[in-house]
Amino acid sequence: MERYTVTDVCLLAGKLMLQSGAETYRVEDTMVRIAQAFGMDRAQAHATPTAIMFATDLTEPTNFVRIISRETDLHKVTQVNGVSRAISAGHLDVSEAAKALETIENQKDTYPNYIQLLAAAFASGCFTIMFDGSWLDFLPAFFVGALGYGLMSYFHDMVKIRFFAEFLAASFVGLFAYLMIFLNLGQQIDKIVIGAIMPLVPGLLITNAVRDLMAGHLVSGITKGAEAFLTAAAIGAGIAVIFFIF
Repeated sequence: MERYTVTDVCLLAGKLMLQSGAETYRVEDTMVRIAQAFGMDRAQAHATPTAIMFATDLTEPTNFVRIISRETDLHKVTQVNGVSRAISAGHLDVSEAAKALETIENQKDTYPNYIQLLAAAFASGCFTIMFDGSWLDFLPAFFVGALGYGLMSYFHDMVKIRFFAEFLAASFVGLFAYLMIFLNLGQQIDKIVIGAIMPLVPGLLITNAVRDLMAGHLVSGITKGAEAFLTAAAIGAGIAVIFFIF
């Protein structure tokens, strides 16, 4: 019975990390370390961006978890790592570890939506300045970036297909940037657009793809790289459509 409980703890830890944007090699390492801390030295774990497989021994049945949705929440990744370290240090038993992971799973977003929008807005304005834009373009990029990020979250909830959500959000970013120039509220449309789309750019995805490739996880690295390419293509296509129309 304890072996199955340990399996549940390992699978839940891996699931939380993979859903929150962790690298696949880190997910596998965490699951194996948790199992080894509970005396299962021959535990095996295999993770891809969409699935996790785990077995407590070479001859034991393999358990499978499907990963449907993924987001970026590095705070959850840190929390799961903290639980893993506590298990390795002997501070948590199986039931305590399971309760700690369930608490992490059930908690709400680390930051409320308005904080995320403000962060996206300030990031957009600052990127506009960093890319040699003028301070007169800071506020237009500030508002356009916030609207673009909010629309991407809204479209993603509605469509459930990230490519289309990012395409539509980028299209509205281009439209709002054009309106800012049309209303004489900004000076350089290219700088406004560059700054406003930065919160949509898959920076963490690209980083994880490179790290997985360097760690020898070729399937995960190539998959994440392809996903990042599609995201970049969706953003570029959305902006190009608006520029073509206007």
